Amino acid sequence: MRKILPALLPLGALVLLSALYQKNVQPSYRDLNKNGKMDIYEDPKQPIEARVNDLLSQMTLEEKAGMLFINGARVNDDGTIEDKPAKGMFSFAPNALNLIRQYKMCHFNLWAIPSPAVLAKWYNLMQKYAQDSTRLGIPITIASDPRNHFTSNVFAMSAATFSQWCEPLGLAAIGDEKLTHEFADDARQEYVAVGIRESLHPQVDLATEPRWPRISGTFGEDAALSAKMTTAYILGYQGEKLGPQSVACMTKHFPGGGPQKEGLDPHFPFQKGQVYPGNNFNYHLIPFEAAFKAHTAAIMPYYGVPMNEPYEHVGFSYNKQIITGLLRNKYHFDGVVCTDWGLVTDAQIMGTVWPARAWGVEKLSRPERVQKIIESGVDQFGGENCPELVVELVKSGKIKESRIDESVKRLLRQKFELGLFENPFIDEEKAVSVVGNPEFVKAAEASQRRAMTLLKNENKVLPLKPNQLKIYIRNIDPKVAARYGTVVDKPEEADIAILRLKTPFYPMESPILMARMFHHGDLDFKGAQKDSILDLLKAVPTIVDIYLDRPAVIPEISGAAKGLLADFGASDEAVLDVVFGKAKPGGHLPIEMPSSMQAVRDQKEDLPYDSKDPLYKFGFGLSY
Repeated sequence: MRKILPALLPLGALVLLSALYQKNVQPSYRDLNKNGKMDIYEDPKQPIEARVNDLLSQMTLEEKAGMLFINGARVNDDGTIEDKPAKGMFSFAPNALNLIRQYKMCHFNLWAIPSPAVLAKWYNLMQKYAQDSTRLGIPITIASDPRNHFTSNVFAMSAATFSQWCEPLGLAAIGDEKLTHEFADDARQEYVAVGIRESLHPQVDLATEPRWPRISGTFGEDAALSAKMTTAYILGYQGEKLGPQSVACMTKHFPGGGPQKEGLDPHFPFQKGQVYPGNNFNYHLIPFEAAFKAHTAAIMPYYGVPMNEPYEHVGFSYNKQIITGLLRNKYHFDGVVCTDWGLVTDAQIMGTVWPARAWGVEKLSRPERVQKIIESGVDQFGGENCPELVVELVKSGKIKESRIDESVKRLLRQKFELGLFENPFIDEEKAVSVVGNPEFVKAAEASQRRAMTLLKNENKVLPLKPNQLKIYIRNIDPKVAARYGTVVDKPEEADIAILRLKTPFYPMESPILMARMFHHGDLDFKGAQKDSILDLLKAVPTIVDIYLDRPAVIPEISGAAKGLLADFGASDEAVLDVVFGKAKPGGHLPIEMPSSMQAVRDQKEDLPYDSKDPLYKFGFGLSY
């Protein structure tokens, strides 16, 4: 059994041990096996493949099966690891300690966290338990969705303590590879500081269907721009190759999740499949080709079902033609392939059943679903903890253990490459100082401003002159606005109005809470809400800023506004700094803005920038 570090060693001891490893000296406290020799997998002098094979040879079938599963886990408010009652939206997440004990799992993803300090404490305690209390001492790997964006996106696990950059769509609006690399490198440092070693991103789907709810997490609808951003992003997180300071990227969602019929997302039963009416399947592969060249560590297929392509009409993780035929054989990808979350087991959340995303194979039993996913070429099951089904399939002869070994090798190799076997622990004091450090925060806030895209500037009304105007505001913090001008209570008292909007959405009717949280539906304002906006624009000269998580349809608003800006995740301060000239807008639209909902309905889901007579074309952006 390996004993790498005693629990939470003092900082000086950590520094000493780190120096020993850098000199390839074995610390004297390492345990030897019963033959008086160190296992090859414990010896960092050995080639990684030899270490992988040595460890694999010692694993039981149950231990191998456990490694194939990654599920969400919750972090106690005090950083302890024991199972305690949970509160909040993600209270359904299981306790990680229980997942290790019951299922021999060693991969977890985190949603909400109390704070970086608490997370760091929890992480070290979890690694100590894995080291001291499991048979082989295999370290855990922690994964996360994005945490470094100023956003209300349901998939962005942001916390005020992490640096808050514009969203990926904003990075694409800026279009600067160096800035995207800087973002990823800063976020990497924050992740590593708290023990997060795998990113469940970048999301490189192409936003060719404007109604799709997940556009804000993409780099837009242009394949060349997305590929350029993808390369910089992955290199910023991973480096040229995985190492002890890397965060492994799980690039998603292969082979591109953007072209959903009518924009209905396949997280939910009301989805209508993934369609290619423009015969543009290969276009959506271009960003993934960039990810392969950058050596992305992992790939996540989407839930979608290809409806008019020569592939089996099943979700992509079930689809052997896609995973083995296209991903493994054509692209020669030998990294980890992990399903999106919840493909096997129905979820019970807040008294509601959320059906497994087993689209096209709904009639298969849970063991049959697991078998089909493994046979397709997938390595890991996201959002699941049912390794007993893998054990059952092997013991019954339906799956060969050698096939399981292929996937376990890929997962072990990643842990070795990340240096987790040498030093799985983190410095808890450093975690607090690295996350949200002033340099990261400054760069992040600057990105919010630079990503803003100026669409209209009638008579060069912008930038406004600070502290010289009476301003009427909506959807802006009055305390913030008061730093830029005199805030008045009524439009008729104002020299100018400043209005912040968000792209409209219309929730789908569904018993599933998450389905109602997704921004589905039409992209235009309607009824009383629209009338209220236009009444203001007629009453007083108005500057409109609209947050684009999808491309809004706003021809009347654009026509009546004196100035129009788009943001991609920005604070009130960031918006007002641009409006009043303390910063300049630097963005260009990474998505076109259609002129009408009819144009949206008439465009083809798989083609970029193809709506008729767009209000603002892809790439449009003015400047001061």
